[in-house]
Amino acid sequence: MFGISFSELLLVGLVALLVLGPERLPGAARTAGLWIGRLKRSFNAIKTEVEREIGADEIRRQLHNEHILQMEEQAKRILDPSRPATPSIGNSETPAPPTTPAAPGSSAPVSPAAPTEPPQPPRAP
Repeated sequence: MFGISFSELLLVGLVALLVLGPERLPGAARTAGLWIGRLKRSFNAIKTEVEREIGADEIRRQLHNEHILQMEEQAKRILDPSRPATPSIGNSETPAPPTTPAAPGSSAPVSPAAPTEPPQPPRAP
């Protein structure tokens, strides 16, 4: 990780033995180990929190982009009504059925066009 070889580690251990003495060296090693463990746990907790925040930010960004796309589709439909409406995700609007114009001179109301079926031949018994 830091590029410390075994010989360098052995040298640090010998210097610590000379400085601290044989009575205090085990307690100092234990304390150093506890501090290193706490630092590792703290860094892992911070790393997990940052990854969670990045994930939440990504979800927020995706939702925002979807909202912008929906607003853009609505604006296009408003500005260009001759275009056929394309269904989008989360869009509950359905286009109205086409209507047939009334014959000139008649005052009958305009009704939706009904599909016409070809006449059926009579069935043989």
